[in-house]
Amino acid sequence: MTHLYPKSFARFYDIIYHKQRDGVDNEYFLNEIGQTKGKILELGVGTGRLFADALNKGADIYGIDISQAMLDVLSEKLTEEQSKRISLQNMIDFSFDYKFDLIIAPFRVIMHLLKKEEQIKAINNVYEHLNRNGKFIFDVFVPELNQLIKGLDNYTDFEGEYEKGKKIKRTVSTKPDLINQIIDIKFSLEWDEDNEIKHDDWITPLRFFFRYELEHLIERSEFSKYKISGDYRENEINQNSKDFILVCKKQ
Repeated sequence: MTHLYPKSFARFYDIIYHKQRDGVDNEYFLNEIGQTKGKILELGVGTGRLFADALNKGADIYGIDISQAMLDVLSEKLTEEQSKRISLQNMIDFSFDYKFDLIIAPFRVIMHLLKKEEQIKAINNVYEHLNRNGKFIFDVFVPELNQLIKGLDNYTDFEGEYEKGKKIKRTVSTKPDLINQIIDIKFSLEWDEDNEIKHDDWITPLRFFFRYELEHLIERSEFSKYKISGDYRENEINQNSKDFILVCKKQ
C-alpha cells in the first residue's frame, strides 16, 4: 500500500476518469447510496468522483484514502465543514467511533491489497464498522487471459485537452506476474504546460482475482452472506462479464 498517486496524476485524475468511468459504475453506486438512509463510507474516495455527487445529493457520506494528493484535490471541491468528512486512512486499519449502513470500495480499490492477510484484515475491518444488516460493496475486473499473458505496451488509453488548447495524453504498459497474480502497471502522462511538454510516470501493482478465489476470500471473512454478480446491473456471471460485483451483508 505504498504506491501513492503522485501529484500530477491526482491533478488530472478527474479529466481522465470522468470520461472513462461515468456511465459505467457511477449510476450503480449512486443508486445504492441514494437508497441508504444511514451513514455511508467510501473506501478509496480519491478525488471524489462519486463522493462529491453523493454529498451534493444529501447523502450522509464519509470518505477515506491513503493518498494525500488525491484528498487535496477533493478538498478543493468541498466546504470547510464538508472537508471534515474525509480523512487520510488505510482501508486495512481505518477507525471511526460510529458505524455505517453502507461501505463501498468502488473502482477496484481492493485490488491494491496484494497480500491475502491484508485483504482479510480489510474486509473484517469493514465488517466491524457496519451496522447490523449493513452492506459492503466492492468490485474487481474479470481477468482477461489473453491480455494478462501478452500485457500492454505503451497503449494510449486517454488523449484530450485539460484546458483549452492544452493537450494531455496517457499511455499504459503492463507486465503480468501470473504466479503471484499481480499486474505491474506503468502509467505515463504527457501534457502541455508553460510552452513545453512535461512527463511523469507512475508504476503500481494490482492483484487480480478469479471468481471462486473471491468467494473463498469472503467465506474466510466474518461475512456469512454475499452475492456476486457479473456487471453493474447485477446480472449473473457469464463468459462476457467484465467485472465482478460483490455485495456482502452483515447479519
